[in-house]
Amino acid sequence: MVSSYDLNHPLTVSQITGYIQQTLEEGFAGLWIKGEISNLTRHSSGHWYFSLKDSGAQLGAVMFRRQNQSVRFEIAHGMQITAHGRISVYPPQGRYQLIVDQMLPAGQGDLHLAFEALKKKLAAEGLFAAERKQVLPRYPACVGLITSPTGAAVRDMLQVLERRFPLARVQLLPVKVQGAGAASEIAGAIDAMNKLGTCEVLIVGRGGGSLEDLWAFNEEEVARAVFRSVIPVVSGVGHETDITIIDYVADQRAPTPSAAAELVVPDRRETARQLSALAAQLRQQVRERLAAGEHRLQAMQTSYALKRPVLIIDQALQDLDRLQDTAQRSLTVRLERAGEQLNQLKQQLKILNPLAVLERGYSVISNASGKVLTSVSQIAVKDQLRIRLHDGRLQTEVKSIDK
Repeated sequence: MVSSYDLNHPLTVSQITGYIQQTLEEGFAGLWIKGEISNLTRHSSGHWYFSLKDSGAQLGAVMFRRQNQSVRFEIAHGMQITAHGRISVYPPQGRYQLIVDQMLPAGQGDLHLAFEALKKKLAAEGLFAAERKQVLPRYPACVGLITSPTGAAVRDMLQVLERRFPLARVQLLPVKVQGAGAASEIAGAIDAMNKLGTCEVLIVGRGGGSLEDLWAFNEEEVARAVFRSVIPVVSGVGHETDITIIDYVADQRAPTPSAAAELVVPDRRETARQLSALAAQLRQQVRERLAAGEHRLQAMQTSYALKRPVLIIDQALQDLDRLQDTAQRSLTVRLERAGEQLNQLKQQLKILNPLAVLERGYSVISNASGKVLTSVSQIAVKDQLRIRLHDGRLQTEVKSIDK
């Protein structure tokens, strides 16, 4: 806070002017101001000096050369404009002024603000995202035109499509491209083309005009119709310097309607050249294949084997006999080994066979339930026992037990 009551430390004029300049620039940046141009001076440096006034006040303004080069209309005394900039102070004269960085004719300022607001909103929702852009078909069978049925734009597009790729069928859906109801017609036509489903790519556009003339293509309903289209959409609105909202939403943007037509179809002459090049390449590959085959055929014709085909057969028969002998010897060896293994297994089984033990005078005694008995403690007098010998069985009754 600057105090004006400190007599011991008074401020200089430059200091107070600097404080005022800092305060104004921090507090009044990014302003849109409407007014009438007066006292216009075009300096030799390229800078514009003028005043903005209305019925009650006047404000000095300057627009430097690097900014005024982007102004696309001729300014003059008495013109109503909307200027964007910041308030600053020019210290040598101690007066505040507007430093202008953007200028629009009267009536376009509000539209510009609405344009920027909608652009910011739709961008935040992802309608401009590059990853959702669709790829245009390379050779479309049908191209849909959504534009005015009269005027130079539609004639130019039709001529370009016919000249570049007459194989493509063109389907025109006429709409209003400016004025009341134009946005609704354009959005409805995009939806209708998608429901019909006969076209593979759509061009939405018109010829050049003022910001007001092109405003239908800045409406939100048109932008959302382009966004939900399953058919790729190319925007071709106005001239190269005209940018509309659907240019950001469309899958591709063309600077003019004619350029949009060139974008959606190939050039038949270029396509013919490509086909001719492919045909020549194919012919060359066929010739190379034939030459290679002929070379192999000649080599086979001059080979020793083909001159003596009986020799090849005799050698093959000899190889067959050799393989048959080898197979026979291998089979014999394997059978002999299998016989030896079988004899070994028979001997092992014979040794392990319990009947062989019984043949040596042993027997197996079990009770009536078939349990093998190994001790006299398991037997009582008058028990019925079964005795297994190597060549049969006995049934007996215990008379006495000696422990």
